[in-house]
Amino acid sequence: MSGELKMVEEILNDSVKIVLNGEIDIYTSNDLKEKLYSLVDTYKKDLVIDCKELNYIDSTGLGIFVGALKKAKQYEKKIIIINLKDNIKKLFTITGLDKVFQID
Repeated sequence: MSGELKMVEEILNDSVKIVLNGEIDIYTSNDLKEKLYSLVDTYKKDLVIDCKELNYIDSTGLGIFVGALKKAKQYEKKIIIINLKDNIKKLFTITGLDKVFQID
C-alpha cells in the first residue's frame, strides 16, 4: 500500500527548493523523477530538497536522488538535502549517500 507524495517547489535567488511530503516508493517515484529532473533542467540552479515532511523512502527513491544529482552536476550544480528524519538519515548513512549529497 503506497502513501501519497506531495511536492511543493519554491524558486529562490540562487537555488530551487522542493518540499516533499509523504512517501517515496515505487508508486510515487516516477512523479518525483519527472519533477526533480525538470527543475534541474529548467532552472540550472542548486536544488534544495526539504524532507521535513517525508516519512518514507525506498531504494527506488534513493536512486532517483542519485540520478537527479548526476543531472545537476552536468550544470556544475549540487543537491542539498535538509531536514531528514533520523530513520531516513540512517538510510543515507548505511548506503554511503551521506558522502555523496550535502546533508544539512
